[in-house]
Amino acid sequence: MSTPADPPSPASAAEPLAAFAAPVPPVPVPLVAASAERRLHPFTPLRRAWVPIAATVGLVAQQGDRAAEWIADLSGPLRAAAVVALILVFGGYGFLSWWFTHFAVTDTELRIRSGLFFRRTAHIRLDRLQAVDVTRPLLARLTGVAKLRLDVIGTEDKDELAFLGEKDAVALRAELLARAAGFAPEEAVALGEAPQRGLLRVRPRELVVSLLLSLGVWAALAGGLAAPVAVWWVSSSLWAGVVALLPILGAAWAVSGGRFLTEYDWTVAESPDGLRLDHGLLDRAHETVPPGRVQTVRIVEPLLWRRRDWVRVELSVAGSKNDVLVPVASRADAHAVIARVLPGVDLAGLAFTPSPGTGSRWVVPVWWKGYALAVSPDVFAARHGRLCRRTEIVPHAKVQSVRLTQGPWQRARGVADLHVDTGANATVTARLRASAEAAALLQAQAARSRTSRATARPDRWMT
Repeated sequence: MSTPADPPSPASAAEPLAAFAAPVPPVPVPLVAASAERRLHPFTPLRRAWVPIAATVGLVAQQGDRAAEWIADLSGPLRAAAVVALILVFGGYGFLSWWFTHFAVTDTELRIRSGLFFRRTAHIRLDRLQAVDVTRPLLARLTGVAKLRLDVIGTEDKDELAFLGEKDAVALRAELLARAAGFAPEEAVALGEAPQRGLLRVRPRELVVSLLLSLGVWAALAGGLAAPVAVWWVSSSLWAGVVALLPILGAAWAVSGGRFLTEYDWTVAESPDGLRLDHGLLDRAHETVPPGRVQTVRIVEPLLWRRRDWVRVELSVAGSKNDVLVPVASRADAHAVIARVLPGVDLAGLAFTPSPGTGSRWVVPVWWKGYALAVSPDVFAARHGRLCRRTEIVPHAKVQSVRLTQGPWQRARGVADLHVDTGANATVTARLRASAEAAALLQAQAARSRTSRATARPDRWMT
């Protein structure tokens, strides 16, 4: 059954940034002609040269002993000549790929032309820009360059400009966002970087403690130690145990050390172009959460975090892969940041009603107590989980469709699930509601979404 809506305090884990309260004055940038084509930073050929280098290394590794024989058969001068020839080939490829890459900002689009053998021209409409992020990998930070990544509505993969000088990347980002907001080309270039006001900063100590208190981290580490031992015991082969160890250690690193490196020194600031997120220890990222385009907010509360009243805030943004807003913070600080994403929504005032125990306990034993639902004039919110509690919040205006599902066992017990679909290809489900309640919610939610969409403010930059 489906009804579519019309389409379109405890110890704090975050330190408020009082020192960032003063707005940063705009930085003027030089005026550049709208149609002038520009090249990337001269460092780019070195980055492009890694493509043939990696291919050559892979070929040599694949040939193994045969490659060693070829090298041994060469005399000293021939080996030197081969090395020089490879350097010239690699350098020439990097230079030519850089030379044939141009970009230009016109009145309506960002145009990127690239390709050495196969030419590619990307036309990125400025009014479709979702976010413009500046990332600084470790090697790029050492050489003073940065990468510009572009989120465009309706596309899965990000286009990017790699690399630009750091000042040029920041200036181009400001220009693109101003153009997306509707400013004239001359005004967009002259505006410079929009001012910002600091909202929250996650201290490294609190991030480390939050990882140590995460059951998922300990489960990954335990699996990383137990699985190779089990494989070694069954197969009696040490190499089989090592082979089993590597991917498990990689997964354990991703949820522990990898998260620490990515979420280190996490800072949230407010600006006219959205919420700015700066983070990273080795690779520094500067991301933007677009205003008005957040489809779903998810508040995650792991079991061991609840004594400290800590939460994690995640997002679903249509067409964007930026999915973390706050890695760890006190509930009060997290709600203050969410208020910038969902203005006017009173999270503390949401009254959750649990699933009815008469039928739910037979459909999902024990865990049924973790399901709850709250509906306010502004949002639809569903909660689930007992060890790790997750609360998903959807503004009514972002709902694309509403569905009711009911399996045979659920029908026998008089319960049903209500699904709310959003524009970010995400679904929020209120599980195990009484059948009559779910049917009434289906019609009511479709009406709320229709009226909220009609009265919602337009999604505009810098407004």
